[in-house]
Amino acid sequence: MTSHYSNLSDEAYWRSGVVETDKTLWPDVFTPKFEISDKTTIATAGSCFAQHIGCKLKGQGMTVLDAEPAPASLSADDAKRLGYGIYSARYGNIYTPRQLRELLGDAAQDRVHEDLFWQKEDRFFDALRPGIEPDGFVSLSAAMDQRRAHLACVRQMLVDTDIFVFTLGLTEAWIDDQAGRVMALAPGVIAGDYDSARYRFHNFAFDELVGDLEAIYSALTAVNPHMKLLFTVSPVPLTATASNEHVLAATTYSKAVLRAAAGEMTNENSAIDYFPSYELVTTWAQDIPAFEANLRSVAPQMVDRVMSVFLSAYNLT
Repeated sequence: MTSHYSNLSDEAYWRSGVVETDKTLWPDVFTPKFEISDKTTIATAGSCFAQHIGCKLKGQGMTVLDAEPAPASLSADDAKRLGYGIYSARYGNIYTPRQLRELLGDAAQDRVHEDLFWQKEDRFFDALRPGIEPDGFVSLSAAMDQRRAHLACVRQMLVDTDIFVFTLGLTEAWIDDQAGRVMALAPGVIAGDYDSARYRFHNFAFDELVGDLEAIYSALTAVNPHMKLLFTVSPVPLTATASNEHVLAATTYSKAVLRAAAGEMTNENSAIDYFPSYELVTTWAQDIPAFEANLRSVAPQMVDRVMSVFLSAYNLT
């Protein structure tokens, strides 16, 4: 007596695909849709886990774009503190797809909103990337000039990119209703003042996320029709939630919906792929600790393992 499940490959069964598999390389957990070589130009963006991907690929000699390099006068530590060299441009963490969608729109239209800058005492902050200048800019005009220069770097980065790696991090966001834009952080965390008449909390739903991801893909391929898009989901839990749910439940919801949206995008498009970094880190089947003591930061040995799976799948080791 046979069934559809009688003669599937090893990775289709929990026992052979998970329990008995080599957990250092997780063979067949990921089969790439497209190739990466040392001639492929890669851009990275997204939530904090995307930093690891870019760093490890650079270490392998891959061409990871840095379209907004640090001034030569800055030390390595100061450059990192100011947001240089972390991603392929100096946009800081992009937590939600809506943020990236709006950034790409700004870059395409060379659009800088004067009301998207916060003031703290006598310093000015770019509300869309407040962490890149922790001490703020000396004037509003200086902050706006830096924003325009940043958008020019983003435009050039997109022209040069073969594969765009985007790590989805959160569904929760704060929206500035006056400007009609999603913030990188809640007002008041680094700069700005929370005003309930202007700012509101929003938790993006599945349909909204898919719509944003579709718009991102359209914007990227409008610049470069041959560009490929690779999604990952960050395994890093929420620091805090404004959803009135327990932070554990809120984290699970956020990651599940992001994963589902990424899957929806990759199912039918050969130019969009998904790498299961989230699954590799969070599965209880791992045989080494996944997180550091704070249960948020991914342990270095786990980062190495995840990237070994990635590099092996692309024959880059």
